Amino acid sequence: MNLEVNIGKLRLKNPVMTASGTFGYGEEFAEFIDLSRLGAVVVKGLSINAKEGNPPPRLVETASGMLNAIGLQNIGIERFIKEKLPFLKTYDTSVIVNFFGDSVEEYETAAAMLSSQEGIHGLEMNISCPNKQAGWCIFGTDPKVTFEVVSAVRKRTALPLIVKLSPNVTDISVMARAAVEAGADALSLINTITGMAIDIKTRRPRLGNVTGGLSGPAIKPVALRMVYEVYKAVKVPVIGMGGIMSADDAVEFMLAGASGIAVGTANFVNPLASIEILDGIIDYMEKQGIEAISSLTGTAHAG
Repeated sequence: MNLEVNIGKLRLKNPVMTASGTFGYGEEFAEFIDLSRLGAVVVKGLSINAKEGNPPPRLVETASGMLNAIGLQNIGIERFIKEKLPFLKTYDTSVIVNFFGDSVEEYETAAAMLSSQEGIHGLEMNISCPNKQAGWCIFGTDPKVTFEVVSAVRKRTALPLIVKLSPNVTDISVMARAAVEAGADALSLINTITGMAIDIKTRRPRLGNVTGGLSGPAIKPVALRMVYEVYKAVKVPVIGMGGIMSADDAVEFMLAGASGIAVGTANFVNPLASIEILDGIIDYMEKQGIEAISSLTGTAHAG
């Protein structure tokens, strides 16, 4: 069986990746799984300078999911390069670095810093961030702003560029087209859906930040629908994510149009989830007589 998939110019040994923000910098899960078996490790989002994140509490369990308001806490690009990247380079897997900024200039600088490093195979832009220079407009909710920031980053990197789309929009296909027209090699979707929870005893929001990002099985139908729509709208590879807990979930996303999938909230429930999902995909291929995993992509659209 051929498990290889192409994500733009990036060729992965299999379609299973980790979703940014749910797998640390890879090292945290190395005692549980062999990172070399993954198609790619997608690390926690990085900014130019370290960020402390939001005040606690920052996690709330919900029905069939989880709310998080971590606030993009991270160690900063320079520390990642010095302290985390050398470890990842010891494994035979692709390393994709998620990054973000508060302005177009910060995105550009971050992309340039990361692109100069050996051992980084691709970049994933998180555009679900507020543009502080434009009155806190979210980069990923305005197609003009999306085009501007992706175009700027495209000029600063030769690495495969993946743009991670926000689901908090009216029509995600519009955002997908803007990112691709600006130079994205691939798209990943979806990021978390904005939500909140309230403690009925204290009568206060349960998250220190009031709102947070909903992830897990609760958002899978929404994510699946958006992957289906984006696959029809653009001609670049799609990485699907959002509530993938099993191999069956992963296959659904591929049938909807995903070339690869990313495992997120499942990592909190079961540190072995990504490898178990990979093994389940292999088992599915054997039972179905599928020779190449890439042949599944988009077949739910046939006819």
